[in-house]
Amino acid sequence: MLTANKDLVLPQTDNSWGMHFRASVYLGVPFIGAQLAQLAINTTDVLMVGKLGATQLAAIIIATQVFFTVFIFGSGFANAVVPMVAQAQGRGDKMSVRRSVRMGMWVVLLYGILTAPALWMAEPILLLAGQKPEVAKLAGEYLHVAQWAIFPSLVFMVLRAFLSGLERAGVVLYVTLATLVLNAVLCYVLIFGHFGFPALGIFGAAVAALGVALLGAVLTIGYIRNRPGLNGYELFVRFWRPDWPVFREVIHLGIPISLTILAEVSLFTVASLLMGTIGTIELAAHGIALQFASIAFMIPLGLAQAGTVRVGLAYGGGDMLGVKRAAIAVLALGCGFAAVGSTIFALFPYELAALYLDTSRPDAAEVLAFAGPLIVIAGAFQLVDGLQAIAAGMLRGLKDTTVPMILAMISYWPIGFFCAWAFAFPLKFGGVGVWFGFVLGLAAAALLLNWRFFRLLRFTRTAPAVA
Repeated sequence: MLTANKDLVLPQTDNSWGMHFRASVYLGVPFIGAQLAQLAINTTDVLMVGKLGATQLAAIIIATQVFFTVFIFGSGFANAVVPMVAQAQGRGDKMSVRRSVRMGMWVVLLYGILTAPALWMAEPILLLAGQKPEVAKLAGEYLHVAQWAIFPSLVFMVLRAFLSGLERAGVVLYVTLATLVLNAVLCYVLIFGHFGFPALGIFGAAVAALGVALLGAVLTIGYIRNRPGLNGYELFVRFWRPDWPVFREVIHLGIPISLTILAEVSLFTVASLLMGTIGTIELAAHGIALQFASIAFMIPLGLAQAGTVRVGLAYGGGDMLGVKRAAIAVLALGCGFAAVGSTIFALFPYELAALYLDTSRPDAAEVLAFAGPLIVIAGAFQLVDGLQAIAAGMLRGLKDTTVPMILAMISYWPIGFFCAWAFAFPLKFGGVGVWFGFVLGLAAAALLLNWRFFRLLRFTRTAPAVA
């Protein structure tokens, strides 16, 4: 019986529309704030190192891109823990929550060990890729230190998944804000040598990155171990005890998530390459528009994470009405925020672009002329990008990752990339054509992934029982 196990607790259900909208906002806002804070951390690093010179700026950009690629793939395994925790919590199974988190940490630590040699050998790898020796050398020095941040960063992501699944997302925002402040202080002190410290340059930025990652993990572990209601999950008790079925489930769910994320990230990398072949002015305009699209995307990304939790909790508790209403609530919020953002982008495209430019420079007017239309298109872009991200998050709440990966890859590459290339070059729309193509690709992903989710709901009459 359910009551015979001390690790099982009956879930509480309230399927009013007001509750679902409030819960989505309650979860989504901390996620959105944490994503924006993380974006600010990366921006701080680039801005400070950029003051050292073009070579150092190029080195940290390429080094952080290498680190981010490795990290973002590994984060797929941490993201897999979210629905595992949410479904287990939804059916009141604390033991399964504990096992999911523990094996999630096992997987990401193993992933860090397997990828360490590639990061350590970054300099010769970058030289083989045709990078300038001085840039490769500095990037390699940065990664020799920063690579160790993979371990605490991914452990933090797994613990974030645990807190998210329990709807305790607020602390994630506070920890990320604390790391943002520490990162700014450490970068200022260590890069430039203030307050009696030696000026370490890009090496100082690497030390700051490692320190920030360690702080995030330590603060989160301390919070979990000392917070009533969380320490009872005993995540770190008998940590070395394996649970191979759960270990395999993390990998099984995580690999498709990682590949989906990597496919989308690489698509935008290729977009920059396509714009670069069109012209320098177009590439600069593309970069400005992409900055605004990236900032706006933090909102649906946070809502997508909230959707994973809300859908997972309801599905784990056997509440199919709750699954449907949680999904509709988060989609409605996503559409609402996108409509506001699209309106702002459409009404003030040139004013927004001017924020990134010194308008007194002779080439500023030309960049503005190209950036304005791209920012308008970015309004439509954020709507379809948000809907596909939210749909992917909801599908993860059902532990459905493999088919969504296939649908997303088809949308991103055969549809999105081909349309971008065709509009830009054979049809001669130039940079605007690249963006039109990617809007079509993301629209296809939004349609297919949402169709997949609601089709699963239609044919899934019952969810796993609580008992």
